Amino acid sequence: MGIYSLNLLLGFLTPQIDPDMEGPTLPSKGNEEFRPFVRRLPEFKFWYNCMKAIWIGTTMTLFPIFDIPVFWPILLLYWLVLLFITMRRQIRHMIKYRYIPFSTGKKRYQGSGSGAAKRSAK
Repeated sequence: MGIYSLNLLLGFLTPQIDPDMEGPTLPSKGNEEFRPFVRRLPEFKFWYNCMKAIWIGTTMTLFPIFDIPVFWPILLLYWLVLLFITMRRQIRHMIKYRYIPFSTGKKRYQGSGSGAAKRSAK
């Protein structure tokens, strides 16, 4: 289930077309829309498939036929190697185009003085 979820995450983070090969073009007709980043896997399908995988995995735990013994360190190592191999290309691509998927909040700029101090002085 973890490998499947990793594959879904990669499809969600990957653009449908590679900007190196075919860059995004501006609309040439009145009914076209400029879409600079179109995902390979839409967000709804990503969440739907993740929830379906969790539901199937949870249901399979109820039946003893699916209880296969696995040495967990080998499974963890296998998953980490797959994560490293598959994400290396995506991370390199994100760094190249300065794409930051998470923000830490609103950017604050330092001015010559704070606005609150100026207002209270008047």
